[in-house]
Amino acid sequence: MRVVQLIDSLEAGGAERMAVNYANVLAEEIEFSAIVATRKEGILKKQISNKTNYLFLNKKSTLDIKAVFTLRKYLKKHRIRIIQAHSSSFFLAVLIKLTLPAIKIIWHDHYGNRINENKNKHAVLLFCSFFFSACFTVNSESQKWILENLKTAKVFFIPNFILENRAIVKNTYLKGEKGKRIICLANLKKPKNHITILKAFNQTKLKDIFWSLHFVGKIYKDEYFYELKNFIDKEDLNENVFLYDSKEDIPFVLSQANIGVLASTYEGFPVSLLEYGNAGLAVISTDVGFCSSLIKEGYSGVLFNPEDSEALKKHFLKLAFNEDLQKNLGTNLKMDVLKQYSSSVMMKKLITKYNYIINE
Repeated sequence: MRVVQLIDSLEAGGAERMAVNYANVLAEEIEFSAIVATRKEGILKKQISNKTNYLFLNKKSTLDIKAVFTLRKYLKKHRIRIIQAHSSSFFLAVLIKLTLPAIKIIWHDHYGNRINENKNKHAVLLFCSFFFSACFTVNSESQKWILENLKTAKVFFIPNFILENRAIVKNTYLKGEKGKRIICLANLKKPKNHITILKAFNQTKLKDIFWSLHFVGKIYKDEYFYELKNFIDKEDLNENVFLYDSKEDIPFVLSQANIGVLASTYEGFPVSLLEYGNAGLAVISTDVGFCSSLIKEGYSGVLFNPEDSEALKKHFLKLAFNEDLQKNLGTNLKMDVLKQYSSSVMMKKLITKYNYIINE
């Protein structure tokens, strides 16, 4: 079996991280596994394993003919059977299929808010779906939307997964007092809703007993970032709230925290929750997308409406003053993640789906 993961960039987003994970794990399981970044490289490039083949296209525009033919040549050279096109990279995959009809395209949808958008916004996706052999989705809502709106009969729910037994790189040391750290692993952009986390943390007054809040994710220096920065300055939180940008050593970063929080207004299947679980953190999660299926209320975490800062405030206070509850929630989530969402479990399911798609 010979498979390529296609992704627009290698910046530290959830879809990008999963594309790299797929390529790396498959490199241990199949004849040939590769990842192709179309537009931008990024911090995740360093996480591509030595066994995974890699190509960067440096695509300049939607119809970059040079990039199309470079990819076509690469696919022919390596006798690729399947392109797994993540998120918006599907258009390039379809251009390739027009010249290499035998290629199978699997579109992997990671987007959590498509069901709430106007269908006309997705006219290009609708057209391209005629050329898809199958679709992978990360939650049931997305699966239903694809079945109802696209021209693809085969739609499979394939959950995101966590890599076990990763080498621990130790570069990033969190500020603040040990045992009193709350972390949010999410790029600083909509819909990650960092402002609600800030407001809730500020209302708890936990800073007065030396608790700290840590935002780890890509900083874009845009209006969203400056809204957060202005709030931090205005509320005198600079000694308790810290922004770190993207980091490569996520397992080590999370090992220094106690509580993991996610407050997105929409999600597909956030990789950050799997990372929190793998690190054994007590989790406070938004109840959108697949989050409420992954987090079992009161057993492996707590859930809240992402617009309700008062509910989040109460969760912060409850966990901050109950170390036993922190430990129990973290332990239960870790067991669930390793049992149901480990790479070893998911690869068996994935390869079965590949074989089915190739032999249809």
